Amino acid sequence: MIKSMTGYGGAKGELEGFEISIELKSVNNRYLDTSVRLPRSFIFAEERIKSTVQSHISRGKVDVFITVNSSGADSIVVSVNDALAKGYIDAMRGLAEKYELDSQIPVVSVARFSDVLTVEKKEADKEALSEALIEVLESALSEFDAMRCKEGEKLREDVLRRADDIEELVCFVEERSPQTVSEYRAKLEAKMKEVLENTSIEEPRILVEAAIFADKVSVDEETVRLRSHLSQLREMIEGDSPVGRKLDFLVQEMNREANTIGSKANNTDIARCVMDVKAEIEKIREQIQNVE
Repeated sequence: MIKSMTGYGGAKGELEGFEISIELKSVNNRYLDTSVRLPRSFIFAEERIKSTVQSHISRGKVDVFITVNSSGADSIVVSVNDALAKGYIDAMRGLAEKYELDSQIPVVSVARFSDVLTVEKKEADKEALSEALIEVLESALSEFDAMRCKEGEKLREDVLRRADDIEELVCFVEERSPQTVSEYRAKLEAKMKEVLENTSIEEPRILVEAAIFADKVSVDEETVRLRSHLSQLREMIEGDSPVGRKLDFLVQEMNREANTIGSKANNTDIARCVMDVKAEIEKIREQIQNVE
């Protein structure tokens, strides 16, 4: 099943008080261009996030938005400098004994001394956080892919319908082309009779002129190639691998065959038919610009 290059997906998760929210959105682009926006403290996971995105997406401009709320996490650690606290206590007891002061030393008094207590940010478990981020990202990508598949199905149906329309028009060209040669021969014979009046007309000469004209306006090779391209188009559309670039090239070939048929056509009906074929090919080209 083909996928659209445009899509959206989102998911949320939690790890030890860290609330993780991830959103993805993408638009058309010739190549894969992944942009990840996440908190600076989680920059260590950026490459792994990009790698995970690339395993799901082959083409398009993808924006990944990651927010992490750590307000509920136990991220602060208060440490006691035991050696320094003991030094202060011993000094205070020495003062109390020497000057006969009250020897009761409140904990708060010791804690107020500089550097007895230090406040540090708890070191995050980067590996665990990376795993949590990837788990949430996979959920977001799952929703993202589901939306792209849904859009891709609409594109598939439209392209296949237009391919059927083109094939019907090709049938008309194939049926009408021999009649064009017959009409040319009849007109040529009538013109020669008019010019030569009662003089007998050489049949071989008529046949030669008709054969030359038939060769000039023959579109058999072009219609066969165009049918082959339509067959390839259907196979690609029904496949599972990304085919956007291949389809773009194939449509160029289809347009080239249509142009050649149009340049050879010496008939108003065929010329109109070719215009319709080119219009359908252009609509297909517009649609596949959004195919991954």
